[in-house]
Amino acid sequence: MDLAKRRRSFRPRYTQAMQTIRMHPVDLTSTPTTSSTSEDGSAPFVLVLGTTQDGGHPQIGCKLDCCHGHRQQDRQLIASLAIVDPRSGERWLVDASPDLPEQLRDLEDCCPRSQEQATLDGIFLTHAHIGHYTGLMYLGREALGSRGTPVWAMPDMRRFLRENGPWSQLVDLQNIHLMALDDGEVVQLNDRLSLQPFLVPHRAEFSETVGFLIRGPARAVAWLPDIDQWGRWSRPVEELVQEVDLALLDGTFYRRDELERDMNEVPHPLIVESMDRLAALPDQVRAGVRFIHFNHTNPALREDSEATQAIRARGFGLARRGDRFSLC
Repeated sequence: MDLAKRRRSFRPRYTQAMQTIRMHPVDLTSTPTTSSTSEDGSAPFVLVLGTTQDGGHPQIGCKLDCCHGHRQQDRQLIASLAIVDPRSGERWLVDASPDLPEQLRDLEDCCPRSQEQATLDGIFLTHAHIGHYTGLMYLGREALGSRGTPVWAMPDMRRFLRENGPWSQLVDLQNIHLMALDDGEVVQLNDRLSLQPFLVPHRAEFSETVGFLIRGPARAVAWLPDIDQWGRWSRPVEELVQEVDLALLDGTFYRRDELERDMNEVPHPLIVESMDRLAALPDQVRAGVRFIHFNHTNPALREDSEATQAIRARGFGLARRGDRFSLC
């Protein structure tokens, strides 16, 4: 099928948000029998708050069938992840997207806090592309007016926020407090949760880019929504996905012909290439891979697309808003 016909046939239908991961061969929400924390609701978990690339879906200016005719009720939120510890009541955010207000409402619906409590216990940033940090604007005095919200970032990312407005105003007015991240250095969130950044190659116009390893009492999650190509990274991605129980990986594009411009300008590993590379891994490892950060042209956004069916047929998965994964 040619590109024009594919785009004419791309009319997304979306599943109910806030669902638990349950449609794949391996039940990633089940709790090991050695732990009782899930039974009393105290198990820490991660919650997917959004899944699209920085421009969201429908995307501004797009008149293709992948976006045309879609309105607010169809909107897909930009990729972001929450880390929640129900026992302590703590909540952290990984990447502050432009959809932050709606994503905080989702988080509040999931695990509410009183008006007196801080909205978040901290935010971890991967890099300085618009879908990953510009939600910080809502922490300023024009909106939330937060007080000293910790924002963890790598050296170039911290410098970018300190030296460029309007972000520098958030620092000056102490809406945010910049915290240092370093490649490979573990940040201990509390007595049972930690986070570790790792550098990856990605367009570095304003900052370096990192992914994160999030570790709980019994399980680990990798957050890696952006990378140029697997072959440009010093570490084999096969090692990463075997180290964790859930790997949320860059799935920006499904195939090479999605854009009418040169896709080398915005390099990302194609989902079809990632599946080929990981095909030899055991079934259980592949079942723990969830693609995320979908471009508006990506047919994997649509539940009934051939792409979605092909991905699942090969034993992989797709992240959806509301997916929840226990760390116990």
